[in-house]
Amino acid sequence: MKLSGLKVLDLSAFLPGPHMTMMMADHGADVVMVEPANGVGEPTRIIGYKTEDGLSVWFRNIARGKRSLKINLKDPEARALFLALAREADVIVEAFRPGVVARLGVDYETVSAINPRIVYCSISGFGQSGKYVNKPGHDLTMEAMAGLVDLNRGLTDDKPASPSIPAADMAGSLMAFAAIMMALYRRNETGRGDYVDISMYDALLAWTANVQGPVMAEGTHPVAKQMRPFGGAAMYRPYETADGRFLVLGGSEHHFAKNLLDALGRPDLFEYARLEPGPGQDPLKRFFEATFAARTLAEWEVFLKGVDLCWAPVRSLKDAMEDPYTAERGMVLTDEAGQRHLGIPIRFKDEPGRANLSLPAYGAHSRELAAAAGLDADAIAALAERGSI
Repeated sequence: MKLSGLKVLDLSAFLPGPHMTMMMADHGADVVMVEPANGVGEPTRIIGYKTEDGLSVWFRNIARGKRSLKINLKDPEARALFLALAREADVIVEAFRPGVVARLGVDYETVSAINPRIVYCSISGFGQSGKYVNKPGHDLTMEAMAGLVDLNRGLTDDKPASPSIPAADMAGSLMAFAAIMMALYRRNETGRGDYVDISMYDALLAWTANVQGPVMAEGTHPVAKQMRPFGGAAMYRPYETADGRFLVLGGSEHHFAKNLLDALGRPDLFEYARLEPGPGQDPLKRFFEATFAARTLAEWEVFLKGVDLCWAPVRSLKDAMEDPYTAERGMVLTDEAGQRHLGIPIRFKDEPGRANLSLPAYGAHSRELAAAAGLDADAIAALAERGSI
């Protein structure tokens, strides 16, 4: 597999870092979850819905194929164990508040002094510098600060709302993944690793290119419901059907509008689709609202089947997961116990990823890793007796 032989120590928790390192494990990396010796470890072990085996669905989808090291980094001997592992590692990922790893003595400066080849990635809400450096927060905090919650205003109530996906976590995780791969690629030439400062706030802003128009061109606040991505375009918004279900038109290219309006017998309305998103398209929006409300979703599925049009029924997450196509694409994996896991989205023709669906028990590999780091049986026993591993 593409990452076979890569050694990763993951100090992060929750979603951005753990999901990223799971992707690495799926493609062959040896990933060690470095979990605090606080009796719980990775918080998602106990968060949210659990299956009948008592395991969290969240944990199942960020921890597969990893090893677990339970460790108290405040214990000098346990910290020495971590640094011994870091000496041989390729990548370290952490997501503490800025300054915490320095206080623990496992920061980039300390690690790179003993392992100049290390690629050390810090993922945080607002980065390692600037006035928000110490501001705590999770995904929603960054989405609010970056303007995404404001952009997610309802078409009818015009009030901001929580986005449905953890966009800051996603963007931060993927930016971190890309940065780590770049640093590893460069290391092949220089022999040295690097330090990566990933701010989820920065990562979100980097993905707003398609909605920056009013800000960068006119210096004005975006009016979300007048913008194409958020309902300003008649051909890019949801519509309710006669049975209380919904469909979306998801492509505002002119040829799609022409195809649909021809099929509906209203080519005269095409001129509205050619206008810029916003109030000018309101007559077309009102026509579509009335038209789609006259038939059920099933009837529209039949009608639209022969129309070259970018559209889709609005489905629930359960609907999507139960679509045979999702399994066909390998995005639903089932383990020996019958529990479902999310699949691998990165598909290589050669050396494809392979998900190891086993999950590490808390601290299950602590003794094994300590022995591999050179500790003798007495030292391992002493650390275990005082709960440091």
